[in-house]
Amino acid sequence: MRDFWKPLLAIIVCCFGIAGMLSGRPIERPPGVLAPDEPIQTPTDAAPFSIGEFRIAPQARFDISARVLSVEPYRVDGGAKLSPIDFAVGWGPMSDSAVLSHFRIKQGSRFFTIYPDESAIDLGTALLGAANMHLIPASQRVRKQLESVRAGNVVQLTGYLVNVSRADGYTWNTSLTRKDTGAGACELFYVEEVAVR
Repeated sequence: MRDFWKPLLAIIVCCFGIAGMLSGRPIERPPGVLAPDEPIQTPTDAAPFSIGEFRIAPQARFDISARVLSVEPYRVDGGAKLSPIDFAVGWGPMSDSAVLSHFRIKQGSRFFTIYPDESAIDLGTALLGAANMHLIPASQRVRKQLESVRAGNVVQLTGYLVNVSRADGYTWNTSLTRKDTGAGACELFYVEEVAVR
């Protein structure tokens, strides 16, 4: 009887492994712009608030509809307790599969990089339509929604761009423009609502 269970267990483990790999695969999309509009950023007078030991200071109301280019979870870096996931996102031409086929996209260490091939659109234009966003879920429901997202999904995210501080002097600030690049250019985004397609 023991010999019967070993192969069955091996098959079950393999099925779970295959299902896990498939669930994380990018979603294929036909050519065409999926998210034509730029993010909407408006002033706010929302009061600061706390999440655990972190003080969250809203800097602007933020609403974005974008194609997810890459997803990167974080568990052990200094901000992972607050922001467990980053999305690299694109809008305008950077939401079009025909354009994206000429770029290789990498995320890691809270940065994202795009590598164009010789047929890619101008890199400056590409960077104006793409961003790396450190996401702070406003609730467990929002966190589960964010963690279910795959590259290729189109997401609608609403909340606040925020600056973060802690009593020990730790700070983490958001970018407030889509025109910057390099260190400090990422949006630190407190996400209140998520829609995924």
